[in-house]
Amino acid sequence: MFQITFLGTGATVPSAERGLSSLLVEHGQTRYLVDCGEGTLRQMRAAHVGLRRLDVVLLTHGHLDHVLGLASLAGTLELWHQGDRLDIHGGKDALEMARVLMEKVTFPDGHPGLDVTYHPLSPGCFRDRDGVRVSAFPVRHHDTDSFGFLFEEAAHQPLDGDKLDSAGVPNGPPRQALARGEPATLPDGRTITPTEVLGEPERGARLAVVGDTEDAGALADAVRGVDVLVIEATYRTKDKPTARGRGHLTVKDAATLAKAAGVGRLVLTHQSDRYDPEEVLAEARCFFPETTIAKDFDRVRVEAQPR
Repeated sequence: MFQITFLGTGATVPSAERGLSSLLVEHGQTRYLVDCGEGTLRQMRAAHVGLRRLDVVLLTHGHLDHVLGLASLAGTLELWHQGDRLDIHGGKDALEMARVLMEKVTFPDGHPGLDVTYHPLSPGCFRDRDGVRVSAFPVRHHDTDSFGFLFEEAAHQPLDGDKLDSAGVPNGPPRQALARGEPATLPDGRTITPTEVLGEPERGARLAVVGDTEDAGALADAVRGVDVLVIEATYRTKDKPTARGRGHLTVKDAATLAKAAGVGRLVLTHQSDRYDPEEVLAEARCFFPETTIAKDFDRVRVEAQPR
């Protein structure tokens, strides 16, 4: 299971209701910050998510409304001794901007208390640990070197209640040991191994996050079958010419992608304050009923759904 905390859901400039692009993906004790727009540090404090274990930043692209908050975030991590490293993953443009912010703005004299490492992205898996595989896929947005991210939870085999009962495994410590993957000794002296009482494999949750893009059709294979798709929808469908001119999607573009790719739920972000959110939502649900509009500080659970 993943949990998403939306820290900024606005487009281009902050409004009274929406900060700039940033969201936190959590899985167990592992955390991934996707984009870090202006004011992300303030949003994290308002959301009460804390700064500990925040050492991985994934950048969709290098535009300032998605990266400017890195300067204050990194400076505070070092000032408050909340971590000793920061791994920043992104395309060429995004990492160049991140370097400017780190090396010219926040740490012009060096940053011995925070080891910042820059990881260039290319399509495919770039991180596989702690039960989560993270992959990048190319995204078209103007001439930027942009990427979307796919989070895939490892498959697991839960204990089978019928097998436990048939084997005579009582509740309590024996079942707890088996759940940890350890053999259990029963009151009658028998030893049961986990493989004897496992059920069928169950796939893990799958989440896709896309930042700014102008070509939804090219993303269908990358996001196919995910449980939740988070993607921008900056413009109403009536304003399609403006959307295309500025390198963004319409509501219909995003909803049509979700339907074509067979995703479970669609969450729209990067919202313009020129529109009534209820009207945006009604329009999106005409094309894809399982749609919601993200608001700052919303929390969304992503669980594997039967398909």
